[in-house]
Amino acid sequence: MKYFVATILTKGKRLEVPLYAKDRKEANDLAKLKYSGIIIKVVEETEPLEEQFKRFKANFTQNIKKRKIKPDALIAAIRQLAVMTNAGISIHDSLSEIASSSDDKALKHVFSKLADDINSGHSFSSSMENFRFELGDLTIAMVQLGEKTGDLDEALYALADMLEEIRANFIKFKKAMAYPRNVMIAMAIAFTILISYVVPKFKDMFEKLNVELPLPTQILLKLEYLFNNYGLYIIAGLFLAFVLFKYLISNYRNIRLAWHKILLRTYLIKNIIKFSTLSRFTLVFSELVRAGIPIAEALETSISMIDNLPLKIKLSSVRLTVEKGGTLKSGLDETKLFENMIIQMVRAGEDSGTLDAMMQKVAQFYKMKFDAIIDGLSDAIEPIMLVIIAAMVILLALGIFLPIWGLGSAIGG
Repeated sequence: MKYFVATILTKGKRLEVPLYAKDRKEANDLAKLKYSGIIIKVVEETEPLEEQFKRFKANFTQNIKKRKIKPDALIAAIRQLAVMTNAGISIHDSLSEIASSSDDKALKHVFSKLADDINSGHSFSSSMENFRFELGDLTIAMVQLGEKTGDLDEALYALADMLEEIRANFIKFKKAMAYPRNVMIAMAIAFTILISYVVPKFKDMFEKLNVELPLPTQILLKLEYLFNNYGLYIIAGLFLAFVLFKYLISNYRNIRLAWHKILLRTYLIKNIIKFSTLSRFTLVFSELVRAGIPIAEALETSISMIDNLPLKIKLSSVRLTVEKGGTLKSGLDETKLFENMIIQMVRAGEDSGTLDAMMQKVAQFYKMKFDAIIDGLSDAIEPIMLVIIAAMVILLALGIFLPIWGLGSAIGG
């Protein structure tokens, strides 16, 4: 983001306000949205050191404090908003009513702010841009669709259905991960107890032997020393490293891109990310095309809600191909993300004029693929879990019993 200074004439006073934007046009639009008055000029300048520190501090604290709205609360609120909009109640009154009756603090705060912004003359979707983290890209994309088509209530009903589907997939994922997670937690607790209380007792005995210890025992004693003397520092260091990593991922695109590339090369995770992204992309794109949105605009909206940067970059090339006059089929084919069967289905849809129906079938296909991955997640994780457990057990067994066996052999000899 670049640093701009906008000079504004408001209430007979000349103000200079700092803004962060991608370019001068966006900075000018942002100044119009945030401040009332006459904008004299918007100039790009070098960001002062004091402003850099303020931005770092604000981003750091914001990343710690900000919270997403609970999925169940958001789905219920979207459905309620759709019903009230369909009944002819204004968006401002609907948002105010939902905010006042909600128990979710994040939702109450966001919807109250949205109602205030709308009351100030801003559009629903532009007001939501300030709460992209709390609401999610999909929510904003579907509201933009509703505003473009004039059927906001229908867009909200479709949004609620999609959020429920995404929520159901997340619950499936949590259930699939419950067993391996619980087993690994139990093993970690057992390992910690052994390192803290059992290994120190053997340590005294091994030191009295005054013999060279085998490698597994040396590793075990080193772990015991680090854990019992620097355990709290290690935990604090890991926590700080996690917070710093989250900050870097959130604020630096090149670091986020590198991390996302690593995830796309990681066993099992790469398939979960790929097919969840393609499932969501095709689902939103099919809804937009079905509503009559031009393909280029539908692609832009669908791509904007993708989180993984390498996949987002590849799918962005599809929009460029379509804007240059190419076919959707050729654009999708160039990404190398879609199976040949899917490419042929899209081609058939374009040739026959039934692209909306064909894209719905494509979305169903990727939903099935993603569901199959989630359903088989426990079986896929089980070999990894067994290897980790076996390594821990072998390390403990060999580390403790090898010196004892060596001592027994020496005495027997």
